[in-house]
Amino acid sequence: MSSSRRSFLALTGLCGAEALLHGPRAASAGQQPSRIPAPKSAPASADAGMALLAASRLLADESLLRTALAAATKAGASYADARLVLMRRERVGVRDDHVSGIGRSEDYGVGLRVIADGGWGFAATAERSAKAVEGIARAAVAMARQSALLMPQPVTLAPAPVLQGGWVSPFQVDPFSIAPAEKAELLLAAARAALAVPGVAHVDASVACVREEKLVMTSEGSRVHQIFFRVIPGLTTTAIDRRRGRFAGRDHEVAPMLAGWEHVTAADLVGSAPKIAEEALQKLHAAPAVPGKKHAILAPSNLWLTIHESIGHSTELDRALGYEANYAGTSFLGPDKAGKVKIGSEIVNLAADRTQPGGLATTAWDDEAVASQRWDLVKKGTFVGWQTTRDLAAAAGEPASRGCSYADSYASVPFQRMPNVSLQPGTEGYTTEDLIAATDDGVLITGRGSWSIDQQRYNFQFSGQFFWEIKHGRLTRPLRDVAYQANTVESGARVTCSEGQTRTASAAA
Repeated sequence: MSSSRRSFLALTGLCGAEALLHGPRAASAGQQPSRIPAPKSAPASADAGMALLAASRLLADESLLRTALAAATKAGASYADARLVLMRRERVGVRDDHVSGIGRSEDYGVGLRVIADGGWGFAATAERSAKAVEGIARAAVAMARQSALLMPQPVTLAPAPVLQGGWVSPFQVDPFSIAPAEKAELLLAAARAALAVPGVAHVDASVACVREEKLVMTSEGSRVHQIFFRVIPGLTTTAIDRRRGRFAGRDHEVAPMLAGWEHVTAADLVGSAPKIAEEALQKLHAAPAVPGKKHAILAPSNLWLTIHESIGHSTELDRALGYEANYAGTSFLGPDKAGKVKIGSEIVNLAADRTQPGGLATTAWDDEAVASQRWDLVKKGTFVGWQTTRDLAAAAGEPASRGCSYADSYASVPFQRMPNVSLQPGTEGYTTEDLIAATDDGVLITGRGSWSIDQQRYNFQFSGQFFWEIKHGRLTRPLRDVAYQANTVESGARVTCSEGQTRTASAAA
């Protein structure tokens, strides 16, 4: 294991990396996929990216967006944004020595969101005709007028510049250019490599690919066209001790990324499969943790989910305002708490970033045509900034949106969605080995395990994939069934072992 403290912490988060871009500005399409601000890492070929945009199926239907906007305005909308979204998904999976499934799907349609009489309305259709989009315009405006009757105050949008542009997420190899049969053979080869390790009984491997294409137009005059590639490789090995009736699974810790097929190649599923298999065996026969006070060192592959759940969701302003309470709950933070709540020590800094290369939430513009940006959520341990959209920014009295509006389908309503959220590196230059060497009695936790958090993103418990005992500055042996629990604003955590005993673990970041 070798990594610097800077890389260790910069990689911690949804997809932690140093920011490359700064605040929102106007953008226009040029001779290549362009945006201002623009990523420093561009597509492998700007010409290839431009060719993708120029050959887009969406361009043939672009007039439908103009028709929808005009119809919404005629019906009484004071604002409207229309989206053409083409979403392609593919998943190939194998189990042991056979293909367990190949799935492909595609959905394509028009979504229209409006403000009328101070309320929001939305409607969508998969039928791409002028009659259909005029119909959803009337339906959206009617919904908005009904919504307005229940609004405590009218919807107001923070100002945003008019933008024109196009962008393709950086990639080298289009994942949809790789045939499913070739993907399956790679996964079967990885499964064979893992099954060659004695004691490993089962292997599941998969790769999912997403191609999202989106054209957004607003009644204010913005037009942005983007294409995103996302890939999600996975490999899980399972070891079984039939005599004792026990089993243990070990996942490859490769993260999903905004990237092309090159990310799957770099993950080296075949080459890494034997190690993943051996670690499943180590996990199967690992000793339970010994009760006592422990220090916890959380690897980026584990800490990202803790950050996502405790910091990411709690700093979404719609949750703090009570607008959003579905699935992930509300927030322990009140709407007036920016700059007033301590979440960590002075060395804790967490940033939101929709610009970092590879981040799943990275984009050029959001679904309101607001340019992506980077900003502080927690600065020197204090909560300082919200995640916002245009209406949320106006509700908070902020001058501009943070560009967090997103809908995962043409048929979904755009609303505030989480950016990439990352713990920022310190200035000391410590390595992971330095952290371990400074730990007399602790546990190194890697990978994502089970998790639970309350409806205000406050009290939580997380586990992991693999656990190493640390004694006197050295990794000594694997452990099993470790979990840590704490709450978002306290510095201590409690680590639970398989016998149900607990002990305090101080943060090692």
